[in-house]
Amino acid sequence: MNASAPTSAETLRRTLGGLLDGLPPKQATAAVERLIASYRGQTPTDAPVLRDRSDVAAYAAYRMPATFEAVRGALDGLAEAVPDWAPGSHVDVGGGTGAATWAVDATWDGPRETTVLDWAEPALALGRELAAASSSEVLRAAAWRRAVIGSGLALPEVDLVTVSYVLGELTAPARTAVVAEAARAGQAVVLIEPGTPEGYLRIREARDQLIEAGLRIAAPCPHDGTCPIEVGQDWCHFSARVSRSSLHRQVKGGSLPYEDEKFSYVAATRFPTEPAASRITRRPQIRKGLVLLELCGPEGDGLTRVNVTKRQGDLYKAARDADWGQAWPPAP
Repeated sequence: MNASAPTSAETLRRTLGGLLDGLPPKQATAAVERLIASYRGQTPTDAPVLRDRSDVAAYAAYRMPATFEAVRGALDGLAEAVPDWAPGSHVDVGGGTGAATWAVDATWDGPRETTVLDWAEPALALGRELAAASSSEVLRAAAWRRAVIGSGLALPEVDLVTVSYVLGELTAPARTAVVAEAARAGQAVVLIEPGTPEGYLRIREARDQLIEAGLRIAAPCPHDGTCPIEVGQDWCHFSARVSRSSLHRQVKGGSLPYEDEKFSYVAATRFPTEPAASRITRRPQIRKGLVLLELCGPEGDGLTRVNVTKRQGDLYKAARDADWGQAWPPAP
């Protein structure tokens, strides 16, 4: 895995810092509020969500750090399942300003070739501008191409396809077509959606579609069987911590310097993987001499609760340090 990940995140934040210069605060806020509705999956559409430079600047400053951290969290799950693999080629479908491409670059050394596809030319233009300011040769050499994201999408065969925060913008037929094309073209496919009940359902449907297409699940699930979660009762999602920008504070208020980005994801491959034996599905609850872990385990075990006590020594110490989304038990 790439040791430059923290540097990539810092570089991205610095590069985004001046994006809103000259854009009236009310205009930025209005753009962000409209984009939040789309991001939450409330406005499926066959048209680009990002319409002009002000939309794109507001989106990038407000959403790009959170998207970067969520995608990096999903990619970490894939990287842990295939520790000796790294993509040599990558296509980011509906990549907008390139947050997922930054995350891929932060996770692995490479890939040699990366392409960002989006239907909004203003987003591609700004993504190209941001990448040019990066110290990464991969990002600076990335191709930024306009494409209609939906039925009729044609992708080159590549090692890795990412589709992040896109499925909720599509109609159901377009969503099915995009997932099918990603499954056909990619040796590995990573799909990320907002960590809402609706976002989880889109990931769950896409997971089934990937399995039917012959891919095997690498993360977060420990198996390729039916998801044990009862629809309507709960949903599978994880969390990534994001430093708040001035625009975050302007739109949302609040005094905390960070917020937690909730996301749902699935990573699948056409090659052998080593999925987690179990995965922590909620924040560990730490009590005196006890840590309660909620786990998704092997097929047939379903969702379980495990109490790790102080008498279990090193395992207890590991449980106290464990985080939501991590594999369990820890590697020896």
